[in-house]
Amino acid sequence: MLLQANGIGKHYGTETVLSNISLQIQERDRIGLVGVNGAGKSTLLKILAGEMPPDEGELFRAKETRIGYLAQDSGLRSERSIWDEMMIVFADMLEMEQELRELEARMADPALAQDEKAYRQVMNSYAVKSDVFRERGGYAIESRVRNVLHGMGFGDFPPDTVINTLSGGQKTRLALAKLLLQEPDLLMLDEPTNYLDIPTLTWLEEHLRGYPGAVLVVSHDRYFLDALVHAIYEIERTKCKRYTGNYSKYMEIKAAEYEVELKHYEKQQEEIARMEEFIRRNIVRASTTKRAQSRRKALEKMERLEKPAGELKRASFSFEIDRQSGKDVLHVRHLAVSYDGRNRLFQNVSFDLQRGDTVALIGPNGIGKSTLLKTLIGFRQPDEGIIEWGSNVTIGYYEQEQERLNPYNTVLDELWNEYPHLEEVRIRTVLGNFLFSGEDVLKKVGTLSGGEKARVALAKLMLKQANVLILDEPTNHLDLFSKEVLESALLDYEGTLLFISHDRYFLNKMARKMIELHPDGVREYLGNYDDYLEKKRELAAFEEERLAESAKTAGKIAGQAGKREPGRAETEPGTGRNADQDRVAALDKQQKREERARLRKIEQLEQAISEMETEISELEAELLKPEVYNDYIAAQNVNSELEQRKEKLDQLYAEWEELSS
Repeated sequence: MLLQANGIGKHYGTETVLSNISLQIQERDRIGLVGVNGAGKSTLLKILAGEMPPDEGELFRAKETRIGYLAQDSGLRSERSIWDEMMIVFADMLEMEQELRELEARMADPALAQDEKAYRQVMNSYAVKSDVFRERGGYAIESRVRNVLHGMGFGDFPPDTVINTLSGGQKTRLALAKLLLQEPDLLMLDEPTNYLDIPTLTWLEEHLRGYPGAVLVVSHDRYFLDALVHAIYEIERTKCKRYTGNYSKYMEIKAAEYEVELKHYEKQQEEIARMEEFIRRNIVRASTTKRAQSRRKALEKMERLEKPAGELKRASFSFEIDRQSGKDVLHVRHLAVSYDGRNRLFQNVSFDLQRGDTVALIGPNGIGKSTLLKTLIGFRQPDEGIIEWGSNVTIGYYEQEQERLNPYNTVLDELWNEYPHLEEVRIRTVLGNFLFSGEDVLKKVGTLSGGEKARVALAKLMLKQANVLILDEPTNHLDLFSKEVLESALLDYEGTLLFISHDRYFLNKMARKMIELHPDGVREYLGNYDDYLEKKRELAAFEEERLAESAKTAGKIAGQAGKREPGRAETEPGTGRNADQDRVAALDKQQKREERARLRKIEQLEQAISEMETEISELEAELLKPEVYNDYIAAQNVNSELEQRKEKLDQLYAEWEELSS
């Protein structure tokens, strides 16, 4: 047992934040701490870390337990370089290394060799220190630092980069890197996945899975929690409850428990109602009064179940469109953008959006994803290229940091100034759906938390009724439950969606196509995030096979010196494989490549068939509208398009059948 908390309570004035919180953390535990924004998660972490005293309860820590705590947005502040700051972690080891160098210098001194006793003492001291140095990983210090810096996204940074010249997000990542190198017995992290791109998130998951100590993490990243933790503590209505399993298992158990508790409660309520009705009808009858009194006593002694707490109030909204866009929504060709007029962020970016597409734009931090979105909507000009929006397109844009919200407006005015034609009651109703009620609507935007600002921005976006949504990290600052509400609203959205997100759970649920941004263009992948990973693995395997074949061919050519004896099988040196075997192996690999290509083509055809069938259904519905079937020319045009789509669908089915047979 590393840490135990019993009956922890915390109050701010008359408001109770935490009450009777109890938890245990053992060696190598991987625990997630979840709850809505404002539930008290960060407060509990501060209490466990010793940075804040509890008002009630007790904390017990195992002797000499080292605790490492990383608060939200707690970046490093230092005048040192990145490398020097990381090496401070190993100051005692570096001091020991210096002592070893000094002992080596003494052993090399000819004068010491004249004194056999002194020489032996130095040798023994060197042997002991070098063993300790090796056992404590002294020879791997630099490789450990390089590995963690590379994993946390600093692999391309010059080691002498001064920390105070970095951005806030980079300083936070560096603080986490330093904490990982320190390897405390208990690592407590408050929202460590903020500011991390997908490659860094993936590396952090792997690193924490193999971490030698225990990990307690607050996170709104469901994919991260599913991959890492084996227990969840949930804070709800100031109380805390433990669930075994990852986040998905916790949600499953919680839902099942609620159903069981509700059934027990309802069954007891029915029993109470029957008993009360019997007492009411029989208490004054001579023949049954004793039975009624007995029931009354039983009722008084009954331990009544509390009604199980339902879901906390959640935001509730939907994205509707004012009118439908044309089929072709966006056409981008050979787009290039630089950040200073000279240095290119990216170039040769080309892609299309069709009505109803749900597309994720991905790539590492700093590649220019947000810049690309701002360029598409006209907030900045490209250096080269074409951006053509289709007919009847209206765009709704969600900015990552909500910089366009006016901090001096009240929440009510922020929406009303944007939509002055709406009545106040309508504005207040919308804000109520986003959890702003009563006096909350009179708060200044500048005083709101990140999650509250996100909800204000989403409320404004909802009212726009745009048929194209451009979203830059829409799940940032939202708690787990608000993310689920947003996902539900976007899944029902009938328009076109282009978004950036590093939330892999969100990517899996929402994306039907992934566009990966590179400095020299984009690569498109059908499917969601898991499909994208699978295709990346396939491509990596193809490349590995190609390189292996190239190396084998080069080796054969180099080894074919002179004539071989007639009738002797050509054998690759050291393998015992003859040329026939190599040809069979090469043919087998070729067949496997062709099979994978066939399956990919089938998948693409199935996607195209689904889209074509949707278009046909839409056109058939169009023909049923009075304004179309009463207009001969309009009906003829729709019929013509319908026939073209059906002909194309027949072609797609023919191709699919040929490849599937």
